[in-house]
Amino acid sequence: MTSTVETDIVQPQSGTNTNLQLKPKGTGAVTISGQAMPTDGGLFTGRNMVLNSAMNVSQRGTSFTGVAASAYHLDRFQYNLNGTVGASTVTQQADGPNGFKNSLKIDVTTADASLASGDRLTLVYKFEGQDLQRIKKGTADAEKLTLSFWVKATKTGTQIVELFDHDNTRHCAQSYTVSSGDTWEYKTVEYPADATGALDDDNSNSLSIFFGLACGSDYTSGTLATTWAANTNANRFVGQVNNFDSTSNNWQITGVQLECGDSATPFEYESYEESLAKCKRYYTSQGAGVIGYWNGGTNMEIPFQFFPSMRATPTVAVLNATPVISNKSNSSTGTQSGMALVNSSGTANGFYFVQVDNCDTGTSPSAGHIGQFRTDNFMSFAAEL
Repeated sequence: MTSTVETDIVQPQSGTNTNLQLKPKGTGAVTISGQAMPTDGGLFTGRNMVLNSAMNVSQRGTSFTGVAASAYHLDRFQYNLNGTVGASTVTQQADGPNGFKNSLKIDVTTADASLASGDRLTLVYKFEGQDLQRIKKGTADAEKLTLSFWVKATKTGTQIVELFDHDNTRHCAQSYTVSSGDTWEYKTVEYPADATGALDDDNSNSLSIFFGLACGSDYTSGTLATTWAANTNANRFVGQVNNFDSTSNNWQITGVQLECGDSATPFEYESYEESLAKCKRYYTSQGAGVIGYWNGGTNMEIPFQFFPSMRATPTVAVLNATPVISNKSNSSTGTQSGMALVNSSGTANGFYFVQVDNCDTGTSPSAGHIGQFRTDNFMSFAAEL
């Protein structure tokens, strides 16, 4: 039996100094706005499953021009493109609704008012399966999910945001409406529980959030899949407006929160330090102060240590090919151009060795000489989903 009590104030009995207690009877639960409260300690901690949800971390940079292919820009959010859809500038923008100082902004620089049937441009967030076991997908106890976020878009009208289950090739899409152009609006979207298809308990991509931006008829010609179903491309983004039909268009987002339950709770803030540490599991760059040694000629081997461990063995790339290098054995210092990756080996958990060429510091170092890289961010390590 459920009872409803309407009142402005609830307080302990008069004359007592005890704390107010909300206690379920038997095995029941206390719920607030449809959200069950934990009964064994902790209050709402860690309920948001999205990392960098306030768009505060952007290790790769803060502005990216001429974007016309799939890539990560702000940490954990991927500009995801199938086909060809115009071009844009993606920035970490110092603009947000009250309570948020940053957002991810997509500014259309090359319009595409006539989308090809197979074109699909979305902003995607990807989850590891082992981080989603709490939603109990694929069981009789599967949880409903609520997605909340702030959006600011020039283009008004219907927009689509889809959950896609990669392990079982299932999806569920919901719509929201941008009512006022270029105005921050708060949106909440609810997804039903799915008792079909458990998510793998591993470090691979099990579920993604797809925010629709511009989609061709291959993805819009069916009936929107508002309940969980086997994937049909035509049902994924039905009704989605084309945010890329004019170079006057912008699209921004921040405050993204995905949580269990059928109601959105207040945004879960975390410190920049916490967000950065979590993002480094997927991408990090290192440079200044790193010590290596010459193994003969102009090749240098450099050990790296990851804190925290990365999601998987990373892909290595050279970010700065002209670092300043000091030869600690003879005090020679030089700015080297054309530094190139020779090979690399290691794991996600421990030391990672990288061998690079063109590291002679203006002299001819002998094998075993110690060198120090003095320019920041000359190597990047990516273990994205």
